[in-house]
Amino acid sequence: MSIVQQVTARAAAKVNLELAVGPLRPDGYHELSTVFQAVGLYDDVTVTAADEFSCVVEGRQADEVPLGEDNLVVKAARRLATLHDVDRAVTIAIRKDIPVAGGMAGGSADAAATLVACDALWGLGLSKEELCAVGAELGSDVPFSILGGTAVGTGRGEKLAPVLARGTYHWVFAFSAEGLSTPAVFAECDRLRAEHHGPGASDPELGQSDVDLLAAVRSGDAARLGAALRNDLTDAALSLQPSLRETLEIGHECGALGQVVSGSGPTIAFLASDHEHALDLAVALTASGVAADARRAHGPVAGARLFSPARDS
Repeated sequence: MSIVQQVTARAAAKVNLELAVGPLRPDGYHELSTVFQAVGLYDDVTVTAADEFSCVVEGRQADEVPLGEDNLVVKAARRLATLHDVDRAVTIAIRKDIPVAGGMAGGSADAAATLVACDALWGLGLSKEELCAVGAELGSDVPFSILGGTAVGTGRGEKLAPVLARGTYHWVFAFSAEGLSTPAVFAECDRLRAEHHGPGASDPELGQSDVDLLAAVRSGDAARLGAALRNDLTDAALSLQPSLRETLEIGHECGALGQVVSGSGPTIAFLASDHEHALDLAVALTASGVAADARRAHGPVAGARLFSPARDS
């Protein structure tokens, strides 16, 4: 029987329909309550049998992705190999289309795809739940990048409960020319809260996810969902990158059903009423010059999965 030498997996970007930020935990993370949705912007990750672990990147913003041991995909492959006593290394080739430092979990998507691809390459036969457990050790968004679809996330985002989502949602993502550091945005959120409430004030406690938002997702009501979009990191992202206000204004003027900063930003997600509206909105955002690029995508889509470029492209 021949040994598989190369496997490709594809993972999707995400948008946070809701992101509520609670108290800072002893481990340095904030307690979160969030609703994720996977959307159709993808990174492809190919793992190839090799003598040592390494990483190469091509595509969108490839020069901004760290290589070697600092890349999350290398950590993912090494961790999976260690846990299952695998003595085979891989070269990991990433083709990026998800923006770097854009609040859409591009690095987490790459790690998720790496776990799925290495599982297949090494013949481990792990379940999605087992892969999510490994992913949770690597980063808060990695388990959702494996799961996909729509899900409620708690803890630091790694504890997931799938949500039934009806219909297809049409998104337009406005990309910024400059990224934002996730730790910097959370730190700015803490600073703004202290400034507003005074030193020593406690962070707000988290409740349940917004009932209206979840009802909108379950019923497929895009207008209702648009009105319920929420992100507690919005003020922090706008403080660090004030030009994002213009982007939000253009989307509002063009009739977006709703808009929200994606994750820690700076990408802005706009919900459109249909395919044609999304196209018009993307054109307006690009023509206005407020966004470096605007891309359309639909959601929800599947999580990380094996992918054959020749068959599926």
